[in-house]
Amino acid sequence: MLRKYSNQVIFAYDSDGPGQTAIKRGIEVLEKQNCDARVLQMEGAKDPDEYIIKYGSGRFNLLVDNAISLVEFKIKTIKEDYNLENAKDKIAFLKKITTILSSVENTIEREIYIDKVSAQYDISKQALYAEINKQLYKGEPEKILTRPAVKKKQNVDTLVNEKVIKRENMVLYLLINYPAETKEIIQANIRIEDLKIAENKIIFEKIMSLKEEENDKITQMIANIEDEDLQQHISSIMVADYEITSVQKCLEDVILIYNKERLQNRKLQIIQELENPNLSQEEMSKLELELSDTIIQLAKIK
Repeated sequence: MLRKYSNQVIFAYDSDGPGQTAIKRGIEVLEKQNCDARVLQMEGAKDPDEYIIKYGSGRFNLLVDNAISLVEFKIKTIKEDYNLENAKDKIAFLKKITTILSSVENTIEREIYIDKVSAQYDISKQALYAEINKQLYKGEPEKILTRPAVKKKQNVDTLVNEKVIKRENMVLYLLINYPAETKEIIQANIRIEDLKIAENKIIFEKIMSLKEEENDKITQMIANIEDEDLQQHISSIMVADYEITSVQKCLEDVILIYNKERLQNRKLQIIQELENPNLSQEEMSKLELELSDTIIQLAKIK
């Protein structure tokens, strides 16, 4: 069933599978015609005729007045495939709906939908903007979504290499999403002082403070963080694409890099210490031996 009011088109198809398929097919046609198409949210009846018989035309007209837009209908349909209490499902849902939101060309209209989605599905606006930005400007990193910049904490070193930032964020991503497979290994190989970003240190420390039997509480603990800037930082970590094909291989590669950096830093420290003219012969010999051993370890990594 389809009704048209001036330039507005109302879909009122049956709520069964074929009816929903018909709506989706009709949407594709009307979107190309730039129509203001809307969809009824009908419960308690399988089709409009049954609804009117059961509840009357007045109540049906209220449904028409509250019909949702095509964008909202698409998002609602996608939601049925995900459990938003599950972190992985929520991330997958976020990526799907931001593909829809990024297709909304009118900036003001897109802003309204972002506000609605954020409130309705408990997703931070910053996470939505970050993912939409990626959808809109693929291959154009210099462009950003038109929106006031998020104020960054002063304790973040803005000169940190982008690769280092991505690596740190990926470590946290692994800890939050795969604690059983990664936490023990990360705890044994990566120290808090290895991290460069202050926010990452805070999150890392919070996760590591949980006991092994509390690993299933990591997601809840992260969700309970009240600091808004920290929550936005976590959201940006969770929606990023790290191109992980194997958690174990990813973890091995990250630990290898941290070990290499640690050795390189120690190598530089030893060289500086050897320049001290007040070193005793014994101290110098120990440092030279350690330097030789460090160089050999670095060579093995390469």
